[in-house]
Amino acid sequence: MASLESLFRPSSIAVIGASAQPQKVGYAVLNNLKEVGYEGKVYPINLRENEILGYKCYRKIGDVGPVDVAVICIPTQFVKDTVVECGEAGVKHVVIITAGFKEVGPEGAKLEKEIKEICDRYGMTLTGPNCLGNLSTHDKMNASFGSTHPATGGIAFISQSGALGAAILDWSAGTGIGFSRFASMGNRAGLTEVDFLKNFGEDPNTRVIVCYLESIADGPGFMDALREVTQRKPVIILKAGVGQAAQRAASSHTGSLAGNDQAVDTAIKQSGGIRVSGAQEFMDLATAFAMQPVPEGNRIALVTNAGGPGIICTDAVERAGNLVMVQLDEATRTYLREKLPPVCSLNNPVDVVGDAGADRYQVALEPVLRDPNVDSVIVLVSPQAMTEPMPTANAIAEALQRFNKKPVLTCWMGSGRVVDAHRKCLELGIPAYDAPERAAKAASAMARYAEIRRKGLEEPISTKPDGRQAAEQILEAVRAEGRKVLLGCEAAQVVKAYGVAVAAPELAKTAAEAQAIAEKLGYPVALKVASPDILHKSDVGGVKLGLKSAAEVAAAFDEMMEKCSAVPNAKIYGIEVQHMMPKGQEVILGMVRDPVFGPMIMFGMGGIYVNLLKDVSFRLTHNLTMRDVQEMVRETKAYTLLSGYRGEKASDIAAVETSLAAVAALVNDFPEIAELDINPLFVYEKGSAALDVKITLA
Repeated sequence: MASLESLFRPSSIAVIGASAQPQKVGYAVLNNLKEVGYEGKVYPINLRENEILGYKCYRKIGDVGPVDVAVICIPTQFVKDTVVECGEAGVKHVVIITAGFKEVGPEGAKLEKEIKEICDRYGMTLTGPNCLGNLSTHDKMNASFGSTHPATGGIAFISQSGALGAAILDWSAGTGIGFSRFASMGNRAGLTEVDFLKNFGEDPNTRVIVCYLESIADGPGFMDALREVTQRKPVIILKAGVGQAAQRAASSHTGSLAGNDQAVDTAIKQSGGIRVSGAQEFMDLATAFAMQPVPEGNRIALVTNAGGPGIICTDAVERAGNLVMVQLDEATRTYLREKLPPVCSLNNPVDVVGDAGADRYQVALEPVLRDPNVDSVIVLVSPQAMTEPMPTANAIAEALQRFNKKPVLTCWMGSGRVVDAHRKCLELGIPAYDAPERAAKAASAMARYAEIRRKGLEEPISTKPDGRQAAEQILEAVRAEGRKVLLGCEAAQVVKAYGVAVAAPELAKTAAEAQAIAEKLGYPVALKVASPDILHKSDVGGVKLGLKSAAEVAAAFDEMMEKCSAVPNAKIYGIEVQHMMPKGQEVILGMVRDPVFGPMIMFGMGGIYVNLLKDVSFRLTHNLTMRDVQEMVRETKAYTLLSGYRGEKASDIAAVETSLAAVAALVNDFPEIAELDINPLFVYEKGSAALDVKITLA
């Protein structure tokens, strides 16, 4: 397959279906190439015209010879044969703008698959079908049918929606906020977000990558690409289609707590991406990253000429959760005290008050920028009578010319007097917003990315458990019986084989066996019915706790067998006998298998309140590191309890982390495990013990 560099920096482009009619897509693509001043060779393919827009026309792609890119915009029924002709002519990249494939039904999907196979046979990449086209502003190449030409800049855009792509590019043309490259994926029959992420990650003109996705084609591949690219530049992702209508039914606690969007959210977070919830935030963050340096840390200062906006921004900063309203250095405060009027506030926010002119903003901003305690700054401007917006914008720019090592974001409140200053800042490469919370969200994202890059990459967990063969034998036996739900004693032995400490139950077929097991394990014991057909055992009398003698065990065994045997369609394998462990802190460990991203483990507050409290965190096992495991534990309130809440002794958090890593290794090794719950896992001052283990097979 050809390098994608020749897709975005082609020396030659053929437009198959080029048209002389302005209302046609083939005209728009050709006209865009002409308007941006594309310097490579252009070959319009048209059966009737001799010349279009000054370009000589050709009857078929075979008349041209090898070209880097062929943009196809002809009726659907002719596309397949044309792709074959492209292959025969030595085309490297096929971009199919034409619609009418997978998106219209089975016949279209079949045709799309055949076209992909043709491209593979000839070694051509395929973009689309049903896409807007591609562009690269720095290379003066716009092979799309978008209606505007975006400004040149540092934002690269990957879009699954051509319409949103056209709108965002139009926004760029209107605001002057520049783009480097744009890829419209359409139906993604060939190239996907993974391919474009890798290419844009290597592009020296791209400072930030933004992605609009409605689905993800290859979950692990997406995580791999995102993990690698985000070490060099930020990736902002707007993932749509998160409604509860797609929620799937699940039998385990983990499955019910892991909503349909949880895996996507986890994948993005775990791989270093930054997820946003809407189009405005999407571009707000892109603007900040494209124009300003990444901060060193999360300490922020505000400079304002009004108390209200300063308070609103302070609230937004605190809501962000990862920013710190820093105390200014004493040297900074001394300087400000000498230079500013006595009525000005020297705290953070620095309030230069309502009669501030541009010079006062500059006097305040420069020492704040140089303050060693400050990593980033938000400047807020309210258009009061003494504050002239345009001179203030120029003063901010002058301060940044002298000190440009820290990001500065501006907020121009209003839409009348401040409009020109707002635009001026954008022209000068200074992000400008119209509301404090928008600036605060952008600053928060920049601090988050600084932390992502600071951490760097850690090697994924690689576990080679001694007990894999033992686990495999148990699972094979269960499958041989045609069962999908393991008995508690079987599930306990499976996780034990991978290093999870368990209070392992043993199966008794008779009351005498139950008594013997109880004597061996030690009293007190618990009895539980062993039946994959009875999910809620206590509801049918299938659980007895705190048994302290052989007589109690025998009586409980007989009573449970009688009650549980009466449950319709329930196969009873016997009664499980388990030593009752001393009380510990209760947590839950679990796993549910996502169809796109694979196994996703869960940790949180355990016991009977797990679904009520929903104090849980998730990580995907693909590329899972010990740092991921440690962070997921620390994200929950359960961590506070484990750490020793209100004078209690701290619990063995390392034992929890080891158990989570063991569960991850287990479910990676056995893809047939669909769901897993350990609830509760008792955590002690030293060590832990799994009391109840559930495993369901696919």
